[in-house]
Amino acid sequence: MERRSNVNRTWETAARAACAAMALSAAGALAQDRTAVEEIERYRQSLADGNPAELWEARGEDLWKAKRGPKGASLEKCDIGLGPGVVKGAYTVLPKYFPDTDRVQDLESRLVTCMVNLQGFTVEQATKQHFGAGNDKKSDMEAIVAYITGSARGMKMNVAASHPKEQEAYEIGKRMFFHRGGPYDFACATCHAEDGKRIRLQDLPNLLNPKDAQRAYGAWPGYRVSQGEVRTMQHRLFDCYRQQRFPEPGYASDAVSALTLFLAKNANGGVFNAPALKR
Repeated sequence: MERRSNVNRTWETAARAACAAMALSAAGALAQDRTAVEEIERYRQSLADGNPAELWEARGEDLWKAKRGPKGASLEKCDIGLGPGVVKGAYTVLPKYFPDTDRVQDLESRLVTCMVNLQGFTVEQATKQHFGAGNDKKSDMEAIVAYITGSARGMKMNVAASHPKEQEAYEIGKRMFFHRGGPYDFACATCHAEDGKRIRLQDLPNLLNPKDAQRAYGAWPGYRVSQGEVRTMQHRLFDCYRQQRFPEPGYASDAVSALTLFLAKNANGGVFNAPALKR
């Protein structure tokens, strides 16, 4: 009995030691991961003072004021949410319902409307190069969006969603967020509806959590260091659908505006701080 008791104690000691080693290993790995995440954040902060997005903002302001298109007009009479020509803070109330189109529109959708109605472009011309791809394929749209969003920096998100069509769009956006499909049965919620999720070293915000939603939504558009381009919220959503292996949504579509409205309203009260710097 004495020998069996000793053997049992030996096994118990070994098991405890193994568990302790595993816990230390896991803690060490977590600490390393945390350190790596912190280093990435420090890297972003070190570049923030010289954010190249400022170049897009400057070009966007020139494009906003330039007389272009068949009508030789600028966009300075465009109503993007706070009245004709009002740029400062307009992004904080978008998406919203516009009576002249009888639609809920996000910023890019609204800019397409103004480019068609004020400047005389066709929809195809206005959306031809909506995402940039290097110096030979610069996107005027991304530049204008950078200018307008930059003018809302430091202001709080305040999306009303009080009009019946806004409420309808919010519900549609919510359903889109939770809709599962595609070859991997993914949804936006697969990655962004729980706390503490990650992909490799990338922390994933819980977009149903107001704090996370405010921080995440308030950082787009963003200058992608890896792509050398300013990427808008529309591009961010396009990329999410690509990673889910879903078909690409229609650019400036009502569906994209609805999903954006859902995300934007969840971020209400958060300070907008974009265009930000992204990896």
